[in-house]
Amino acid sequence: MGSKKVNNEHEVTVRFRMIRNCMFLSGLSVFAQLYLFQPMLSDLCRSFSITPAESSLAVSASTVGMAVGLLFLAFKADGISREKLMGASLILSSVLTIASAFIDSYSFLLVFNLLKGIVLAGVSAVALAYLSEEVDASKIGLAISLYLSGNTLGGMSGRVAATLVSGYGGWQLATLVIGIVSLALGAIFCWKIPAGRNFSASMVSFGEKMRQMRSLLTQTTFISMYVIAALSMGIFVSVYNYLSFLLESPAFGLPHHLVAMIFMMYVAGIIGSVVAGVLSDRFGPEVLLQGALLLMGVGMSLLLVMKLWAIVLGLGILTFAFFSTHTLASRIVSMHAQHLKSSATSIYWLFYYAGSSLIGSLTGIVLVNSGWFSLMEVLLALLFCALIVSSLFIFKYRLYEKSKVYSHRRYGNNDVRSRN
Repeated sequence: MGSKKVNNEHEVTVRFRMIRNCMFLSGLSVFAQLYLFQPMLSDLCRSFSITPAESSLAVSASTVGMAVGLLFLAFKADGISREKLMGASLILSSVLTIASAFIDSYSFLLVFNLLKGIVLAGVSAVALAYLSEEVDASKIGLAISLYLSGNTLGGMSGRVAATLVSGYGGWQLATLVIGIVSLALGAIFCWKIPAGRNFSASMVSFGEKMRQMRSLLTQTTFISMYVIAALSMGIFVSVYNYLSFLLESPAFGLPHHLVAMIFMMYVAGIIGSVVAGVLSDRFGPEVLLQGALLLMGVGMSLLLVMKLWAIVLGLGILTFAFFSTHTLASRIVSMHAQHLKSSATSIYWLFYYAGSSLIGSLTGIVLVNSGWFSLMEVLLALLFCALIVSSLFIFKYRLYEKSKVYSHRRYGNNDVRSRN
């Protein structure tokens, strides 16, 4: 009997490690591809004779595609094997990335990026739901933080590699390299990912799915997290979209290979995801969220100081705080969704990428017309809006916690209201 228990515990541990590692690799691939062109926007400006705002469409096309794909999969994801959907998405997106390296028309490049984003949605739509279903509740915070760390590392390594390779061989060679590496990661994922044990495919009618989504969008918890995701992501992407233009300008005059190093700040994001995951297991994500948003404001304020040390420090703080915010908000959605996890997480990612696409592109117009300081003022205003939303959420959350304590003291375990 004892040996069976030991063997079972070993199997559970090995399975958790496989899930953790495969989801980490999926995050690497998705974000290396999704934001592939972000560090090469100045290269696209020179290659296609376009403005910085127009060049940002190369990033926005992918994230718009992601949002479209997530909207579609919100209705279909529950009827498809989660691991098969993720594996197919990783392979097909890699093929599209490789193909885009041979395109010489900016319009066609945007189309390919749009298609790639739609395909990559297959991973983001179900990744958190897969983790919530297959990982023990005591380890879910760690599992989600490691998955998001994979996203972060993929974003960092993809951007750094793309910047360095494009500096020597052009954006086409950089795109080809990222595509080939992503194809290899997708193959490993398909080979190693454990089959889901707690998921059974079920097709929900269009009307029922719409009812589920409407119910989520009428609950303060979910709509608050969705708005915070959109605003914080839009702020973060805007900074990374346009900071390279500032650093390459006469104000700093940094060479190409040094500008690439700004994306090494994603290491701070990895730390932020892990720290937020560990602390949320101990204290709960709700009590930490507003602190993470305030820390984003500290980092953004330093970006207004036109000194290189302040830019570097501010970017590091912003990156740490953003990924902490993202980890906490996504966990709140996952925890409160119960039986609507795929719908809830799909809507979360829909808002996340919609914010990236809309804010990330529109703020480019501010940069072109009014400069860096005006851009940062707009982003700080958006952060203030996110803080207001988080304050309303925290206020309602604390009222709910107080009502639970009062209810328990008055009715004990026989509180009828808690069962209804």
